[in-house]
Amino acid sequence: MLLTVRKYLVRMGGMGAYAMRRVLLMVPTLLVTTLVIFLLIRMVPGTVVDVLIAQQAESGIGGEQLEASRATITRELGLDAPIPVQYGRWLGVLPRADGRLAGIIQGDFGMSFRTGGPVAERIRPRLPATVELSILSLIITYLIAVPIGVYSAVRQDTAGDYISRSFAILWLSVPGFWIATMVIVLPSIWWGWSPSIHLIPFFVDPLGHLGMFILPAAIMGLTFAGGTMRDTRTWMLEVLNQDYIRTAWAKGLNEKTVLIRHAFRNTLIPVVTRIGYQLPTLVGGAVIMENIFGVPGLGQLLLSTLTERDYPVVTALLLIGSLAIVVANLLADLAYGVVDPRIRFQ
Repeated sequence: MLLTVRKYLVRMGGMGAYAMRRVLLMVPTLLVTTLVIFLLIRMVPGTVVDVLIAQQAESGIGGEQLEASRATITRELGLDAPIPVQYGRWLGVLPRADGRLAGIIQGDFGMSFRTGGPVAERIRPRLPATVELSILSLIITYLIAVPIGVYSAVRQDTAGDYISRSFAILWLSVPGFWIATMVIVLPSIWWGWSPSIHLIPFFVDPLGHLGMFILPAAIMGLTFAGGTMRDTRTWMLEVLNQDYIRTAWAKGLNEKTVLIRHAFRNTLIPVVTRIGYQLPTLVGGAVIMENIFGVPGLGQLLLSTLTERDYPVVTALLLIGSLAIVVANLLADLAYGVVDPRIRFQ
């Protein structure tokens, strides 16, 4: 089997073989990730059984009836089995209590402990909101950071450079969640206005729909833009000091040609790299912004299910986030060959 895969990779060659190797490497990476996620969520103090029993106790149930209920809930949720067996069932390599073989490997996230319905049904309606918020944030980040970073490098030590660097330091210093809180609180106190916290379908009111996302996306984008702008400036300055750039100036090429065709394209390589490792921070920022602005996305669902100790939903959400990060890094690596034709994949 391994020899067959190796021969196939050799025949593909170049970027195709590199991409296939990276995809194959994703399998053990995600397998280890599933184990870490599965164990970490069960280390959180309190279980879903404790939450459900506390609700029954508030309704007046107590004594032996409460203990019997605890045993029944634990057995029905499959939490009476050893941790390795629970992991095998969730992964899909061991049969569940009903004899079915269904788990992550089969594309089945399981059943929610709280609702009793499929986990996928809780995730699917909220996924578009998180994707839209994340994409808007990235667009705002790079539309602001890259042009300003390039300008700051080209006009080094001028007034525009100092203003740009001050802008970057400001957004690096001020926490995004504090800005978001002020945007919610201060306008409501001063003018009686606050952002909408109800999702407006895009096809019903496109502008209203976009208006719900633009504030959290802008805050996230500006927060990330500070560091990205500083890095872009540093990378651009390094490229501008290379011998081939000085040669291009000496040949009499105009500024636009030198900056765009020779300098900026080489600056894009670290910019693409930054997109790959910025994604985990973006996911964390989405969790915060969704809860502050009431965006009905995966971040809001994650916090609510953590409170409920709904293990299947939490593990599914963390696994989706991990998969997105791994895929984003793969795409960033493959983009190097597009940005810089000199790069050869082995």
